[in-house]
Amino acid sequence: MDLFETGKIVRVCAPMVRYSKLAFRSLVRKYDCDICFTPMIVADDFLRSGKARDSELTTNNGDRPLIIQFAARDALTLAKAACVVAPFSDGVDLNCGCPQRWAMAEGYGACLINKPQLVKDMVRQVRIQVDNPNYAVSIKIRVHRDVRKTVDLCQKAEAAGVSWITVHGRTPDERHQPVHHDAIRTIKDSLTIPVIANGDIRNLQDMESMHELTGVDGVMSARGLLANPALFAGFESTPLQCLWDWVDIALQHGTPFACFHHHLIYMLERITSQPERKIFNSLSSTSAIIDYLQNTYGSIES
Repeated sequence: MDLFETGKIVRVCAPMVRYSKLAFRSLVRKYDCDICFTPMIVADDFLRSGKARDSELTTNNGDRPLIIQFAARDALTLAKAACVVAPFSDGVDLNCGCPQRWAMAEGYGACLINKPQLVKDMVRQVRIQVDNPNYAVSIKIRVHRDVRKTVDLCQKAEAAGVSWITVHGRTPDERHQPVHHDAIRTIKDSLTIPVIANGDIRNLQDMESMHELTGVDGVMSARGLLANPALFAGFESTPLQCLWDWVDIALQHGTPFACFHHHLIYMLERITSQPERKIFNSLSSTSAIIDYLQNTYGSIES
């Protein structure tokens, strides 16, 4: 699967708990998003429970390219999960970046950046088990304070056959501090595989600046896409067409009301006043939301 064309910055929707599900992925794909990740799925639970598989992962024929992100802490579990999802996805990603305490306490997420041999074994085991040489295996990491440790981790993963690496340019204990562009650049210069940069991508200018500063092959956005799903298409804020596209897609997919509403709250945040947001945030039904949007912004002529 050659997703990285020469000279093109690949545009990626990040794995976001509760938010980067099928309906939202369908929306951002309409606005120049090249690759979408699922929310992080705990591989152990996914394999153990059919109910978990049904609730955690929904897809369709148009939902491609699709990368399934797993939280895992041993090679065989990750490889088994990859084999289950391989027929209807384009790759799996190992989460080595989640900084939440519960994840790290359970041996998942960002604690894996300090276990480079384990990460190498996990990547290699997926390569062995999945009978498809074009199936992508990637890892998403945060950086160490000593970037040499991050380079060592990435080079071990590359040697094991990882397809690309996504680098969130902060350490596990950093939240809103500036992204370490120098660390991402060092990592990129140390590898021959593609690198995707994550962190503070809120508009096309951020994307282009990240590319210029680091030389990466792609950028990944999370909060930027939540606030503006049309970000990658060059819009500075959510266009009216995108709001109505979300209404249509969410209704088609039977999106639960809370999720439907929360996405619109994010999309409207930059383009509404505080009194308007207070009114919109208090709405409690789909019909009330549609009426509000029509009365406030008007509809799009088809």
